[in-house]
Amino acid sequence: MRRGLRVAALFVLLAVAAGVIVYCFPLRMGEQMVRLHLWRAGVRSEYVEAGGYRMHYFEAGASSGTPLLLVHGLGARGEDWAEMIPPLAAKGFHVYAPDLLGYGRSAHPDVSYSISMEEAAVVNFMHAVHLSRADVGGWSMGGWISMKLALDDPEMVDRLVVYDSAGIYFPATFGPDLFTPNDPAGVRRLLAMLTPRPAKMPDFVARDAMRKLQRNAWVIRRSMAQMTNGRDLLDFRLNNMQPPTLIVWGAQDTLIPLSAGETLHREIPNSVLNVMEGCGHLAPAMCWKPVVRSTVDFLRAQPPMQGGEKVFPADH
Repeated sequence: MRRGLRVAALFVLLAVAAGVIVYCFPLRMGEQMVRLHLWRAGVRSEYVEAGGYRMHYFEAGASSGTPLLLVHGLGARGEDWAEMIPPLAAKGFHVYAPDLLGYGRSAHPDVSYSISMEEAAVVNFMHAVHLSRADVGGWSMGGWISMKLALDDPEMVDRLVVYDSAGIYFPATFGPDLFTPNDPAGVRRLLAMLTPRPAKMPDFVARDAMRKLQRNAWVIRRSMAQMTNGRDLLDFRLNNMQPPTLIVWGAQDTLIPLSAGETLHREIPNSVLNVMEGCGHLAPAMCWKPVVRSTVDFLRAQPPMQGGEKVFPADH
């Protein structure tokens, strides 16, 4: 009887402890669920030495698959591609999704975190994993890095896909502090800029998100300072883009508006523009099904798609 009571008490204690952990660190639990999802889908978590720094990356798909490199955005990491990596691997792509320097589980050196620096990190990563060329996809800041790579080293990029990409001037409706909130209200403002239908966020989740963003705030601030100084803007270079280019945009993106995507489409020769209705800045995560479909269709098209626009209905 006493032994049964002790076992029951232990279970209660473990349940309470689990509840406290979930309450205090809800995002960490979510991260573990994402990693479990990727692991169950056969996505490998790896490390490589690239340019003198240790970089973490996800890899999926058969070694014979078409190489596809995915570059995440500001304040993000490889896990942000979690919805897209398994279906892209299933479609015959050998997918690589690195954590950029300063993000995720890659090294956090004391460096500038400019677009040019992160571009060099991507080049070093490609050399480290023996990729002489690949299809390249970039999201937000990652799109900026990917476009600059395609302009600077076109021989390394077969086809280019950018998702709600930064990289050209547009009149921003936010300040750099948007990405480093210091209270729950700031976290909710950031979420409202990222998605047209933000879920209600309890205070304990918002506080955890705030703590997470603050831990890497110094990298984000350096990245923002470098992006806003204008040195790496691509406005007057886009007409020299050589790789076939697909531009994917959430129709309701309020962070980087659709007008910026339309400008990219006008300036990049023979580019294709696909607009995702009902989606915001997080289209590759929140609207991944039509985004994957449009990405695969573009990357597999023979001959490469040349120009045109298409609107995809909401499909979540």
